[in-house]
Amino acid sequence: MQQSVEHDSIRLHVSGESVYIHDMKLSEDALIGYLVYSQKAHAFVKSLNLFEAKALKGVACILTYKDIPGTNQMGPIAKDEACLIENEANFIGAPIALIAACDLETAIKATQMIEIEYEELPAIIGLEQAREKGESFQNVRKIERGNWQNAIENSPHRLIGELHSGGQEHWYLETQTALAVPGEGKEMRIFSSTQHPDETQAVVANVLGVSRNHVEVEVKRMGGAFGGKETQANHVAAWAALLANHTKKAVEIHLTRDVDQLITGKRHPFYSTFELGFDSDGRILGLDVMLNSNGGSSLDLSMAILERALFHIDNAYFLPAVRVQGLVWKTNLPSNTAFRGFGGPQGIAVIETIIDRIARVLKKDAAEIRQLNFYGETERNTTHYGQEIGPNSLPKIYNQLIASSDYFNRRNLCNQFNRKNEFVKRGLALTPVKFGISFTTSFLNQAGALVNIYQDGSINVNHGGTEMGQGLHTKIKQIAAESFGLDPNQVIITATNTSKVPNASATAASSGTDLNGMAVKNACDQLKVRLEKAFKILFPLSESQIEFAESRVFDNQNTASFKEIVRMAYLNQLSLSSTGFYKTPDIFYDREKGEGKPFHYFAFGMAISEVEVDILNGRHQILRTDILHDAGNSINPLIDKGQVEGAFIQGVGWVTSEEMKYTESGNLLNHSPDTYKIPSITDIPIDFRVELLQNAPNPLVIKQSKAVGEPPFIHGLSVWLALKDAVSAVGNHLFEPDFQIPATHELIALSAEKLRNRIKGKTG
Repeated sequence: MQQSVEHDSIRLHVSGESVYIHDMKLSEDALIGYLVYSQKAHAFVKSLNLFEAKALKGVACILTYKDIPGTNQMGPIAKDEACLIENEANFIGAPIALIAACDLETAIKATQMIEIEYEELPAIIGLEQAREKGESFQNVRKIERGNWQNAIENSPHRLIGELHSGGQEHWYLETQTALAVPGEGKEMRIFSSTQHPDETQAVVANVLGVSRNHVEVEVKRMGGAFGGKETQANHVAAWAALLANHTKKAVEIHLTRDVDQLITGKRHPFYSTFELGFDSDGRILGLDVMLNSNGGSSLDLSMAILERALFHIDNAYFLPAVRVQGLVWKTNLPSNTAFRGFGGPQGIAVIETIIDRIARVLKKDAAEIRQLNFYGETERNTTHYGQEIGPNSLPKIYNQLIASSDYFNRRNLCNQFNRKNEFVKRGLALTPVKFGISFTTSFLNQAGALVNIYQDGSINVNHGGTEMGQGLHTKIKQIAAESFGLDPNQVIITATNTSKVPNASATAASSGTDLNGMAVKNACDQLKVRLEKAFKILFPLSESQIEFAESRVFDNQNTASFKEIVRMAYLNQLSLSSTGFYKTPDIFYDREKGEGKPFHYFAFGMAISEVEVDILNGRHQILRTDILHDAGNSINPLIDKGQVEGAFIQGVGWVTSEEMKYTESGNLLNHSPDTYKIPSITDIPIDFRVELLQNAPNPLVIKQSKAVGEPPFIHGLSVWLALKDAVSAVGNHLFEPDFQIPATHELIALSAEKLRNRIKGKTG
């Protein structure tokens, strides 16, 4: 269904009429919640004096862990994250107390009146320090295939290397926000900016000490999330609920940008080491990789994120013999959490570094080395964890993109430019992506829906997915409308609500449309059976196939409007409401053996980027980027292309400008918009060409589409490796540049200077 229906909220967004939680009109007696958090990365809280703050006019209450009626716990998997700390703070931002006041100014003033005495303890901040002195969260995770050790030892060429990849702030436009409204008795209604309403419901019920049926969580929309609201939106919701429960008044908590950046988790920084063997053509023969992840102060989703990094160490390449291992290390930072790609980018960056280094050793074009190592269509097409990759778009995408981008001619032009220019260099790089689609925790691959048809023929759809700007509701609207042969304007998608669709998984893992779309279709199919009965009541002699199209229901002889058939169903007491359900089939993984089929299918894509770099100061411009991405039969090409473009630019931010700067004591120095550099309009390629692969149906998924949320993030690596290619030209591609993620202006300039010095040393 190639139909670019406009985003269902786009006009409201542009006009400013879209309602987010912070836009909701509060009741006259509503209170503002505020967090008192630790200013130390690791310390005992020796004393906490709240006396003066509690006496301040306008302060309704100040709560500590002693005031929690339920369980003092927010950990989504491991129960290692206190809702309010009892005595030990493990990161700057650890929650100590909650304030409810008449307004924000009063709450801030009360915070300043609270006296906290700390006994500081040694803090572990970075991965190097953690590996020396810290502790890992769990045992080593491992996936292994073939005799990798023998393959490396007997290879014609061997390489040893390492890669540091840094963290990344989610920088959603809407910061973490929740509004808690107490009801009768134990009832609590939560308006939350969360990707996972079911888990938010569970956490709130847990801290309040009530069963889940007393807690209703609703999500109309989020102003961005990118994984940062999959688990950590629970915190703000729980805090607001505790204050509302205590005061019996509505309480809103809306974090400022600075506080949000300071206390929430980021993309996991990784330190990865590798050893490999390869032949003289550049084919990888054996590989051994160790991935070290900075998990922060609690486990959160770190093990699942590490696991996806292990799964994606191959990216688009067949590895005949490999061992990949991983550990998550505990540090005194806010708990790092889900971020678009969910560990996949960190793993893929390692193998792309390896391919790039092989090409430099063999003095070949890296695109050719990539093509040589690609998965095959019938042979060399099984992953290191034993899953066949199925229909493989890589060869088709490669050939099409190489031709449309004029890659090899532009490579020659880059080389000519670099020979003529000493202080400005150009670089060119191609990077592919093969990304597994499904939650790797198998039971999460399920979804529910509720579809209601009203007597006037209008349709209300509710499903368990959440809208965070990605266009999920728009696609769901299209799916429902097409099921009944209606215009999408006859369908509305109402706010996600735990009382309508219970037990829903997070909107994550790029599976929002895959799962919820199938659940909605299941509900629609049930309703269509009932409407067909109504049609046969109206036309009792009908025996041919009944169809739904253009707002009509018809067979080869009879026709009626959709509204007429709905009315007939109602008059004949046929239910016009149905729940739907879907679970992804045949998903399994044995962690002990490191084998299974963790993914329903794979998404593919490829990008080519060309950059120009001032090697003296590291400033650069993306001259051109060509992306060809496989979205199957796209449900909405316009939305999908927007996702590809946005994911790419976010990936560019990770690999270039977004650097987390911490002091030795664990204080994040750049926790504001003026000190943390996300990409701006000047970082968009001057020539930006994005296309979706045509004639590539995916029969496994709703409308033969493919997920498109996370995979395009990987395309940002093409810019990183193009920058590295430009820097490498400083040393005539003879030496391996010192290059990490992010490649900031400073890193680029220093890397180029090191190469100039090496060239001088060699020629001198």
